Amino acid sequence: MEFDAREYCPVHEAIQVLQEKWTLHIVRALLDGPKGFNELGRSVGGCNPATLSLRLDHLESIGVVRKTVHSHMPPRTSYELGEAGFDLQQVVEAIDSWGRRHLDRPAVAVS
Repeated sequence: MEFDAREYCPVHEAIQVLQEKWTLHIVRALLDGPKGFNELGRSVGGCNPATLSLRLDHLESIGVVRKTVHSHMPPRTSYELGEAGFDLQQVVEAIDSWGRRHLDRPAVAVS
């Protein structure tokens, strides 16, 4: 099957969203329930705050994540999955299953 960039392809569009660094890590972390910004950053691990903020803003704009502002001073927000985010649970579980079947040990970092 050849892909024509002028035609809409839901698989192509979904991959564009899901391949962004940290996106699936954020979804996986929020499957456990709502988290504050700093707690989410710790759960994701290794994502700098500026990047995390950008990813969350984008995911919020497409309905994957919902943001709740609890206070403005000091700023306190929490994030939870929206309907589109909960629908990604099957994707995360499929990746988990594939990893358990085919990656029997942690990947070794290559320098």
